[in-house]
Amino acid sequence: MSTAERPPRQGPIELADPPFWDPFDPRFPDSDGRPMADNQTQYKWMVTIAEGLDDLFRDRPDVLVACDLLWYFDRSDARRCIAPDVFVAFGRPKAPRHSYKEWLEGHAPQVVFEIHSPSNREGVMRRKLRTYDERGVEEYYYYFPEGESGRFDGWLRGPGGLEPIATTDGWTSPRLGVTFETPPEDDALVLRRPDGEAFQHVQDIMKDRRLALRAAEIERRRRKEAEARALDADLAACEERERAEAERLRREQSDRVARAANERAERLAAMLREMGVEPDQL
Repeated sequence: MSTAERPPRQGPIELADPPFWDPFDPRFPDSDGRPMADNQTQYKWMVTIAEGLDDLFRDRPDVLVACDLLWYFDRSDARRCIAPDVFVAFGRPKAPRHSYKEWLEGHAPQVVFEIHSPSNREGVMRRKLRTYDERGVEEYYYYFPEGESGRFDGWLRGPGGLEPIATTDGWTSPRLGVTFETPPEDDALVLRRPDGEAFQHVQDIMKDRRLALRAAEIERRRRKEAEARALDADLAACEERERAEAERLRREQSDRVARAANERAERLAAMLREMGVEPDQL
């Protein structure tokens, strides 16, 4: 994220219904100066989860999915903020934001995801859990893609606040409708949409796209070759019909010539008989 200060835009800009516009406020920077992710594995899972959820709710203009967006929850103290790896806010429009300011949005995001990285110390994560609990988050998920055999922890809001989910393997999020499968191995978490389709990593999506394009090209060539073979067959059949027609015409012509010759011979024989001469005696 850029930390360069920019002048606030003048005048409202209508983006959606209902209109939403988050003017830049230098008191609440867009960035906390920290990297989006500590390593490629963390980044991959952040993007996979965020993009998968964004696609899942693509037809819901009232569901905001954000990745590494600063969330401010105290309008009097900009230091009181947090940047979840991924969060989902129901009842909020899909509009560009400089940050998520809880006093403007009206409520906290309902679902939060964190992806473990080496910089996520235990004390820091306990404070994050406490913050999410205090802000009223309904569901919180924490994934360890490396070094913990695919550990995936979850918390669900209950009477006493955020309470641990006993078993996350096969757990379906009440808010998202997403089911989690947690194989006991690194980097293998599966998130399934309500229709059973699994979220895909971006590289897998691109690989599938390339394979689909290749398959489409092969099918296009196959159809083209089949059309060429069909055309060749049609041409051969046409040539065969033309040869058969020519042979038929040749036979008819030959038959006409033979009949004409026979008719002439018969007329000549008749004339000779009239003259008293038998044709066979000539």
